[in-house]
Amino acid sequence: MHKDTKGHGAPHAHGHDHAHDAGREDARDALHTHEHGHHAGYEHSGGASRNGRFGRGSRILTVRALSGLSGDMMLSGLAGLAGLTQEELDALSGEMGIPSLQGAVRLEARSVNAVSGIGCLIALPHEHEHRTLADIERIIAGSNLPEDAQALSVKAFTLLAGAEAAVHGMEPRSVTFHEVGALDSILDTCMVCRLFTLIKPAHFICSPLPLADGVVLCAHGCMPAPAPAVLRLLEGVPVRGFFGEGETVTPTAISLLKALGADFGPWPEMTVTKTLISYGSKQFANVPNGAVWALGEG
Repeated sequence: MHKDTKGHGAPHAHGHDHAHDAGREDARDALHTHEHGHHAGYEHSGGASRNGRFGRGSRILTVRALSGLSGDMMLSGLAGLAGLTQEELDALSGEMGIPSLQGAVRLEARSVNAVSGIGCLIALPHEHEHRTLADIERIIAGSNLPEDAQALSVKAFTLLAGAEAAVHGMEPRSVTFHEVGALDSILDTCMVCRLFTLIKPAHFICSPLPLADGVVLCAHGCMPAPAPAVLRLLEGVPVRGFFGEGETVTPTAISLLKALGADFGPWPEMTVTKTLISYGSKQFANVPNGAVWALGEG
């Protein structure tokens, strides 16, 4: 399997400076509540009503994946929307219960074509550990993540294992994760799920995903883009053509979108309260780069 190659994002300069503080305050309240043992369970409430609108006062999250999406872009986007300080972000990574992971995530300001955004760096030594789904489940179960974040994390890896198993003609629990089984990728997935439960959107809408031709280099060699496991997970997902070349949607990103219950479609009808752009480490020439994130109320 191949590794996420894109980075994370920070708030768009103008939108962040003038953003509504609701997301930050609610995320901090949720973090404080969890520390005292009363973290409420996460519930995803589904789609819009018959008139195309969501319930009045409901929190709506949307991501517009202009050039694609990766796990680290999702991590930085959600961390930026939550408005957490570095200390608070370190506390979340510490919930993994693995000393080397605490403080491993750093948000950074990024700019592409003079447009400000956010990205993230994960500082961990490279490892060659190959893990099965059972191995990853044990890591998640042994963490201090709240139950809702654990359940979403396991769901994401289970979806990915199922796709890999279908590609290779084997049982899901026999799949060996390579790059996606490394600690940095496990941290990506678990942190995204944890941040999602802090923000607690009632509805999560993603744009149709951009796909491009090209190749992907991974542990199994050179493969056509999108990679086979991504193709499996794209079934039932709206897509569109992209003028770049190479990997635009990573296995981690598509498994997370499905685990988090994302609906796919145009911008939702909402009052926007906060926006930002997250950038990955990969940039495409002569096309819009990054992912646009927005929080709003129905």
